Amino acid sequence: MKEKNKNLTAEQKLVLFEEGTEPPGSSELNNEKGEGSYHCVNCDAKLFESTSKYESGSGWPSFFKSLPDVFETKTDHHLGYPRTEYHCKKCGGHHGHIFDDGPKPTGKRFCNNGICLVFLENVE
Repeated sequence: MKEKNKNLTAEQKLVLFEEGTEPPGSSELNNEKGEGSYHCVNCDAKLFESTSKYESGSGWPSFFKSLPDVFETKTDHHLGYPRTEYHCKKCGGHHGHIFDDGPKPTGKRFCNNGICLVFLENVE
């Protein structure tokens, strides 16, 4: 994995390259309600549409589905039990974990570190 965006903060680098986690409730994107898309802060890959974002109550931006073929996954045992971790397929940056407690139609919750995302509002 390579850093593509030379303007990343130390916290963004910790999450993206060392699989860290931002504090819950710290992302401004938790409250983002606009129409648009969410992109990787490191490589600008388009990852999620705003129509898949929902309020999970977890403290992190959450989505019930990603765009097709944008993530690679692996099993993470950092907390002593298995979790599905996902990384941007284009740059390898760590974004978060996928859980099976999301809403229909997928039942999935992509729990994303907000500092790893850039929101781009639709322009008419």
